[in-house]
Amino acid sequence: MSIKAVVKVIAAGALAYGLYAAVNFGMGFYELATFYDPEKITENFRSSAAKFPHRIVETSETWQFSRAEEPLSLPKTFTYRDNEHSIQDLLDQSGTTGLIIIKDDTILYESYFQGEQENDRHSMFSVTKSFVSALFGITLEQGLIESIEDPVTKYLPELNGSGYEGVEIRDVLTMSSGVLFTEDYGDLMSDVNRMSMTIATKGSLDEFASSLSREREPGTYNHYVSVDTHVLGMIITRVTGRTLTDLLIEKIWQPVGMEFDSIWMIDGEGMEVAMGGLQVALRDMARFGRLYMHGGNWNGKQLVPEDWVKASVTPDAPHLMPGADNPGSDTAFGYGFQWWVPEHPRGDFMAVGIYDQFIYIDPTTNIIIAKTSANKKFVDPNTPRLTNATIHAFQQIAASITSD
Repeated sequence: MSIKAVVKVIAAGALAYGLYAAVNFGMGFYELATFYDPEKITENFRSSAAKFPHRIVETSETWQFSRAEEPLSLPKTFTYRDNEHSIQDLLDQSGTTGLIIIKDDTILYESYFQGEQENDRHSMFSVTKSFVSALFGITLEQGLIESIEDPVTKYLPELNGSGYEGVEIRDVLTMSSGVLFTEDYGDLMSDVNRMSMTIATKGSLDEFASSLSREREPGTYNHYVSVDTHVLGMIITRVTGRTLTDLLIEKIWQPVGMEFDSIWMIDGEGMEVAMGGLQVALRDMARFGRLYMHGGNWNGKQLVPEDWVKASVTPDAPHLMPGADNPGSDTAFGYGFQWWVPEHPRGDFMAVGIYDQFIYIDPTTNIIIAKTSANKKFVDPNTPRLTNATIHAFQQIAASITSD
């Protein structure tokens, strides 16, 4: 059989399975299977609510940023790895759909690209994890969780026998659970894509979490496991008896005065996709950044415990420290409680999602930068990831604004 014939057989089989899945599991399977097609992601990332089951995070009265009389002109270049690069090229290459820069509560720059509008709710992917971390800190302060040194199975006994058995909550918070998980978006059979299949086929992410096994000793290595955040969400909903959506509305969304409703995808059992299911408008991403820039305090009201915010953005173990040569981590970035620290930190930190979504916060300059994107080459193995370069650009933009 020729190679062309083999390809036709594989394609026919894939189509047949896709039709079978659409009939038996609903069109969510097809929608998710094609969700990341490069030619579709720009539109898909801002229209998830039309494709997947979700809940609405309702807003109420809006708190507004002020706006500069003259918009900021972005620097033309930034330095990365001893070479000068164009900021405009970086924005283009990462498929930027929205960019906002704020200093001292004043919007200096706000622009939208590729048809994005200010009221579009954009898929934030793993930026969602930082919102879940905030809810976890609030729940802990309420005394519903006794200690982050507790094993997760104290609250989720159904995870006994899985890779999470006996793992401390702290290690789950810091992506150090030791659970075996492959986060390769280019491999259709990777764990992260099997997890996506669970969502598409209206399955249970709780059950998916219970199916994972142990890879290494917990608390010894920083390895990104998206399901760790789902386990945090499971604990929150178990001890509060409420949905993550309801908690986000009550504890953060309405007290902050978010401008737009947001959207939170749910699985087949009605559980929020805690590791990456929020879709949020750009200015509301920046408002969340403002909350954390002020240590969880919003205009005099402490919404997220201050000590939790500080711990969340402060790596506290060798394997969590930033640096390209850290043998205990598979990334050059530092990690706290579902928040990232740059390779070369200066008091700044960020929430990051795949396909180049960012909330960057620099309390030393009072600058917040939020970015939404639809990077068509994100999973291309021949294209370098732009995360580190983007963070270097943010740092230099913040420095240039401060020096003006």
